Amino acid sequence: MENSDYPLSEVPHEARKGLISTSLVLLGFTFFTSTMWAGGTLGEAFAIGELMGIILVGNLLLGAYAATLAYIACKSGLNSVLMGRFCFGEVGSKLSDSILGFTQIGWYAWGTATIALVLVKTTGIPEAYATPLMVFFGLALCLTAMVGYRGLDLLSRFAVPAMLVFILISLYRGLIDIGGFGGLAEQTPTGSMNVTAAITIVIGTFISGGTQATNWARFARTPKIAVIATLAAFFVGNGLMVLTGAFGALVYQQADIVDVLMAQGFVTIAVLMLFLNIWTTQDNTIYNFAVAGCNLLRTDKRRVVTVAGALVGTVLAIGGMYNLLIPFLLLLGTFIPPIGGVIMADFWLKHKGQYPTLAEANLPAFNWQGLGAYAFGSAVAYGSPVLPPVVGVLAAVVGFGVLHHLPLRMASLRMVKG
Repeated sequence: MENSDYPLSEVPHEARKGLISTSLVLLGFTFFTSTMWAGGTLGEAFAIGELMGIILVGNLLLGAYAATLAYIACKSGLNSVLMGRFCFGEVGSKLSDSILGFTQIGWYAWGTATIALVLVKTTGIPEAYATPLMVFFGLALCLTAMVGYRGLDLLSRFAVPAMLVFILISLYRGLIDIGGFGGLAEQTPTGSMNVTAAITIVIGTFISGGTQATNWARFARTPKIAVIATLAAFFVGNGLMVLTGAFGALVYQQADIVDVLMAQGFVTIAVLMLFLNIWTTQDNTIYNFAVAGCNLLRTDKRRVVTVAGALVGTVLAIGGMYNLLIPFLLLLGTFIPPIGGVIMADFWLKHKGQYPTLAEANLPAFNWQGLGAYAFGSAVAYGSPVLPPVVGVLAAVVGFGVLHHLPLRMASLRMVKG
């Protein structure tokens, strides 16, 4: 715990990491129970063929979005909230800090409630212990985040391979129980949902995380490593989580891998999966909150902000955040992606693919081009009947382009007239 992971500055070259380290940290982030729950909702509504197409398209769009931001993060050494200073302004960036920080607290609350309630359910502990367990896990699971990138890396090196083995064991056993691929294809949907809503849910499972995956992608040694690691996590890893949840719902009417493993008789593996699955995402989530909080408050006391965020998340968990997952995902899928769209447009259109260092940059209090583009992207996404996350990103890019070039065009016309 000797350094604070550069919460207010670029990551220097000597602190950069290789492909394995970056990939495992990001995969640990995307291996999360809530994604399986979202997958379970899809598994009840679609036949397996259509379901696979939805998972492929949704995670391809999510992976492309996250990988694009990862490239920018590695090139600049900055995360999304620090990039927000360029595209929203020194004071205006507090908007993105607040939005991104709030979503991570929401996820932390959800994960804290999940591990406590599932542990009570699977072990037979009296329900009265649920709240004390939320308090315990709410504080305990932020310890690796307090250490920083090194703590997340060390945990992920053990946890990610173990979870992957557990999931493959469960999927293999499930195929046997359902009668192979033929039996799986014969399953009929019991729910209803339109395809665009389903893809929005797939993207929404980790669109907030994809926007903040820059927190680790900026540690990558090269842009190629950042892009590959991010695609591995958000296309392959998140896709596997959605598929696992959908598969569990189809075969066992249970989306959570822990419940599925219990039904299959793998009790010890189920308990290990529960702890590793939640822990590897909780520490990343509260790390994200701390980074956003440091930029919001302009403090490098990342560990203090980490603990404060864990306390807030624990209170929300006790207050019932557990029951609000699907509406929360749809909300994220609408209002988070335009932030990433503005960052992309600002980086390439205004800064031509190269930010100045933060120490040398002369930034305004408010960048009205970025703020206006975000408002436009969010409004269009909110009103869009088709794929709000994708529409929001594109609208934000277009909005920024118009607002950026309009003053230049007007100045050019004035010069011609003069």
